[in-house]
Amino acid sequence: MENYSVYVPRLLTKKNNFAPGHRACIGCGEALAVRMAAKAFPSNTIVVNATGCMEIVASQLPYSSWCLPWIHTLFENTAAVASGVESAYKAMSRKRGGDGNVKVVSIAGDGGTTDIGLQALSGALERGHDFLYLCFDNEAYMNTGIQRSSATPYGASTTTSPAGKKSIGQVTWKKNMPEIAAAHDIPYVATANPSYPFDFIEKVKKGLKVKGPAYIHVYSVCPTGWRCATDLAVRLGKLAVETGIFPLYEVENGKYKMNLEIEKFRPVNDYLKLQGRFRHLSEDDIKWIQNRVKEEYAKVLEKAKNDRSPKRLAAKSKRSAEKIPA
Repeated sequence: MENYSVYVPRLLTKKNNFAPGHRACIGCGEALAVRMAAKAFPSNTIVVNATGCMEIVASQLPYSSWCLPWIHTLFENTAAVASGVESAYKAMSRKRGGDGNVKVVSIAGDGGTTDIGLQALSGALERGHDFLYLCFDNEAYMNTGIQRSSATPYGASTTTSPAGKKSIGQVTWKKNMPEIAAAHDIPYVATANPSYPFDFIEKVKKGLKVKGPAYIHVYSVCPTGWRCATDLAVRLGKLAVETGIFPLYEVENGKYKMNLEIEKFRPVNDYLKLQGRFRHLSEDDIKWIQNRVKEEYAKVLEKAKNDRSPKRLAAKSKRSAEKIPA
């Protein structure tokens, strides 16, 4: 991570594209994350927003927190609508002579991304549409009653994966959506965390600059669903990174880069014990989670180290210089 000047206010615009006055829950980490991301959106941005928390809290007629053109879509078709908007502007530019210089940003939660919207997102990434997709991951369907999603972490108690005498809660490991996006060979994939604001905002800017699809997976604390204190959003975000649970990295044109490499992990229990959804876990459960976190972190770190090696860099440079036969 870069060291920043003490003159922090000079680094960010004071303009808010996502204005206050919305109806998000007290301490909502997602509202904080959306506000930060929107500071990086230029004025020629169109936002396509799936059904979910941010759609509900920020768009009640006759008011809206959005200071940009904004479209509400269904859970399942956010990426499809964004694809249509992007394609329409390209067509209009060809017919009317404009430059088609419009930025399209898709916003959805983990349910609308890793579950219901995965088909549309995969199709849009495969087709190469020029848009930025932001997944704000609060690890369950928080807007509709805290039901589990495929992004819910192992052991978490939700209304549809409740912990009890015969259940640990969520029984599967969190779906690795950034890796799924990266497998589509798109120009830019990243993980981001509003507890590291400048890293987050710079990644949004990068995603907007690349030609083609970009995907950013954003960590979003939900005090309501996670059953934690309302003042812990920033602290939990830092703990998620410091424990290795949510590594910060980028994949630029297939090349992995760690943005913050953790040399000594904090115990995962420092993170888990602050959330009521994990309070039922035993010491053995926590030990298993600790080991799994280290294994998953090591996989990403190994990819980043391989991509930094001189031989790998030379091989990638050679491949990129080769022409694809007709």
